[in-house]
Amino acid sequence: MVSAPTPELADQATAALTQALSSRSDRFVSVSRRPAGEGYFDREGLLFQSLPDLTRTTEQLMGAEPLIHDLSADPSLRGLTDGLTDAIMGVQTGKLKLDALAYPLNTAATTVEDILSGRPATFSWQALAQGRPSEPHELRRFIDIRPILDYSALEPGKAASDTVRQTAVDLGLASKYQASLKLTGPVALSDEEFATIKEGMFLNEAITVAIVLLILWWALRSAKLIFAVFVNLIVGLSLTAAAGMMMVDALNLISVYFAVLFVGLGVDFGIQFTVRYREERHVVGDLRNSLLVAGKHVGAPLTLAAAAVAAGFFSFLPTDYSGVSELGLIAGVGMLIAFFTSITLLPAMLSLLKPPAEIKPLGFSVLAPLDRFMERRRIPIIVITLLVVMVGLP
Repeated sequence: MVSAPTPELADQATAALTQALSSRSDRFVSVSRRPAGEGYFDREGLLFQSLPDLTRTTEQLMGAEPLIHDLSADPSLRGLTDGLTDAIMGVQTGKLKLDALAYPLNTAATTVEDILSGRPATFSWQALAQGRPSEPHELRRFIDIRPILDYSALEPGKAASDTVRQTAVDLGLASKYQASLKLTGPVALSDEEFATIKEGMFLNEAITVAIVLLILWWALRSAKLIFAVFVNLIVGLSLTAAAGMMMVDALNLISVYFAVLFVGLGVDFGIQFTVRYREERHVVGDLRNSLLVAGKHVGAPLTLAAAAVAAGFFSFLPTDYSGVSELGLIAGVGMLIAFFTSITLLPAMLSLLKPPAEIKPLGFSVLAPLDRFMERRRIPIIVITLLVVMVGLP
C-alpha cells in the first residue's frame, strides 16, 4: 500500500513502483495496480459521483476556472498571479462569488507559504476540484503483488519483501513523492510472525533451558543425572525435528511449536525414570540392578503415559487446518520418540556415567502420613476421582 499527501503524488508513486517491480520476474509472478481499470476511472470518474457531489465538484471547478486556465497556460508564479488577478476581477464584476474562491485561495496560499518556508509543498488539483481536503482513503493506492516464495527459508516471502522495500528506496518514494510504503497481506503477515519468532528465539531458548535445568536440579540433585537427562532430551528433540521434516517437508507457524511441547512433556519421561532409579539405587545399591528394577517398575506407566499423550496429539490429524494437523502428527511422534530414548539411551548413559549412590531416602518425610493414607484409601479415592470427572463432563 502506497500513501502520499495528495492523490496525484500517490498515483505517481504507485505507477513508478509498479513499473519498477514489473521488471523483476525473478522475484514476482505478477505486479498490478488495484483496482483494475483504474485508467477508466481517471477519465470517467465524475460519472460515478452522486448528484450532490457532482454539483459541488462542478461549482468548485467553475470557481477555480480562472486559476486553472492561467496555470495550465503558464505553470509558474507569474501564471499563479495572473490567475488570482482574474479571479478577483470575476468577483468584482459579479461573475464569481467570493465564497467560491475561499478554498482555492487558501489552498494556494498554504502551498506558497510551504515553499517560502522551505517545507515540503503539495498541491492537489483533485482536492481543489472537490472543494475539500482529500479523505484518508483517497490518499492510498494498492499494488497487487504475487511474490515467488522460497519455502526453504523460515520467511518464504522475505526476499520479495526486501526487493519491494529496496526498490521504493531506489525510486526515492519518500523524497520525490513524499510517499510511504506498507506491506500487508498473508505473505507479509506470515513472514512478520516468523520473524517475531526468530527475533525472540535465542532469549526464549535460553529461558526454557534455564527452567528445564532448574526443574532437573530440583528433582535429581546430581550433575551426572542432569547431564544424562538433558542429553536425552536434546537427542529426542533432534530426532523429532528430523522426523517432522520428513513427514511434512516444511514447518509452518503452528507446527514449529512442537519443540515447545516436546521440551515440556518429553523431559517428564526422563525425570520419572531417573527419580525411580534414585529410589531403587537407595534401596538396592547396585547401579545395574537399580536400573533394571527401575525399568521394571516404570516401564508400564511410561508406556501408558506416552501412548495417551501421543493419542491426544494424533487426534488433531482429522482436522482440515493443516497447521494444527501437522502439529499433532509431529508432537505425537515426538512423544513416542521421547519414550523410546528414555528407556534406551537414558539407562545406557547412566551406566556409562556411573552416578554416585543415593545415601538419603527420596521424597518429603513430612508428607509420609498423607502417602500412607492415600495407599490405604486407594479405591475410594479412585471412585471419587471418577465421579468428579463424570460430573465435569457436558
